[in-house]
Amino acid sequence: MKPRSRREIPAVNKLLAALGEHDLATASKLPRPLVVDLVRRKLSKARSSRQIREIGSTVEELRHSLELLRASRLQQVINGTGIVIHTNFGRAPIAPEAIRALTEIGSGYSNLEYDLATGERGHRGAYIENALALLCGAEAATVVNNCAAALVLIVHHFAAEDARRGQSAPPKHEIIISRGEIVQIGGGFRIGEIIEATGAVLREVGATNKTTLDDYRRAIGPRSAMILKVHRSNFFMSGFVESPPTASIAALARKKRIPFVEDLGSGAVVPTEQFGIAEHEPTPSEALKAGSNLVCFSGDKLFGGPQAGIIVGKNRLVAALKRDPLFRALRCDKLCFAALHATIDLHLNQRAPEIPAIKMLQATEDELRNRAVAMKDRLSDLPFQIAIGRSTGRVGGGTLPKSMMSSVTIEIRPKNCSPAEFAARLRSATPPIIGYIANNRLKIDLRTIFPQQDKAVIEAIRAACFERV
Repeated sequence: MKPRSRREIPAVNKLLAALGEHDLATASKLPRPLVVDLVRRKLSKARSSRQIREIGSTVEELRHSLELLRASRLQQVINGTGIVIHTNFGRAPIAPEAIRALTEIGSGYSNLEYDLATGERGHRGAYIENALALLCGAEAATVVNNCAAALVLIVHHFAAEDARRGQSAPPKHEIIISRGEIVQIGGGFRIGEIIEATGAVLREVGATNKTTLDDYRRAIGPRSAMILKVHRSNFFMSGFVESPPTASIAALARKKRIPFVEDLGSGAVVPTEQFGIAEHEPTPSEALKAGSNLVCFSGDKLFGGPQAGIIVGKNRLVAALKRDPLFRALRCDKLCFAALHATIDLHLNQRAPEIPAIKMLQATEDELRNRAVAMKDRLSDLPFQIAIGRSTGRVGGGTLPKSMMSSVTIEIRPKNCSPAEFAARLRSATPPIIGYIANNRLKIDLRTIFPQQDKAVIEAIRAACFERV
């Protein structure tokens, strides 16, 4: 066969025309410069290749690349996994009130840093800080863009404080922490690495499974900047374990005149027993009452708001953090404040059950089963096996690792394809529907699906059933 000439590589316009109406409709959801750039990159790759492919092969490859590009855009998905605070899906859905606040504040100007009473420049986040302090029973509060940033700010401030003051004594840059609390969080990041990135030095105490108050006492010295307690919210240990309570560490810290900080992570301000969960998640107010000087936690987990790192505690310490130059680099924008403001108000007004994540956690098995029965009835004419099953939901988001909730699933065993193929079809729906496969069935857990999404799930399942392979 005669080798194909590089002159036979088609032009950009020819490839766009060859894609056809269906593929151009997919491409129309993308900015045209992105589509043209993708075509040009494919042609550049073809020119550098020793083997020139036929235009049909190039078009098929382009179609696949366009679909991947379209699917990578940020978009809503329907969560059928049963994991309520799913980090891969954006953690906690925010409340309708928060959505309205985002629309109102984001679509125009606001008094973000303007004092309407004086007509002069105001303080960013003044209302939110006052409201958070009240909600958590703290002297003061502030907010940065996530909980890791909150920890970085706190460690950086206390570890670098002596250096900024120009003291000649040995710098206090050691952060005392139990070995059993040097946890790894999402994305492969580890608490120890985050702390060391600030220039601080970890002073590990105790063993993985046992840390005593004497371990902390022996570690405190001239170079100690603070004691850090990290709540093991994404795993648990049982058996031969020991860890001193917050109150005991706080008393030691007071005696030694050293700050004591607790990272709670999950941000539960509502008692988790209200969800029907036996496991108790410590709240910021409990930690502060036990003697913690500062507490930090996430805004987008059990708190049910946007991504944020919330810091509450002693007024003098919070004020010092806000004067730190690093605070400016970590501050939140107006959209975060808008959504957080609305979420805090819901908590203060005793309307936490209206927050989507909390509402999902409180849904009863009977409520979920009634929805499943209605959905099954509307899918009973399709050529596959469908059943209603029981499952175990999880809180997720590195929260309450021992706790599981009974839930209800729609279980599908397709006849014209494998469960994995059927799952892929649902992921390509609009909006995508994501379940999981177990026992050779595709399972869709209703605990994490909003009732108003049931119709979209039914329609997507029907479409996927008749989709051509």
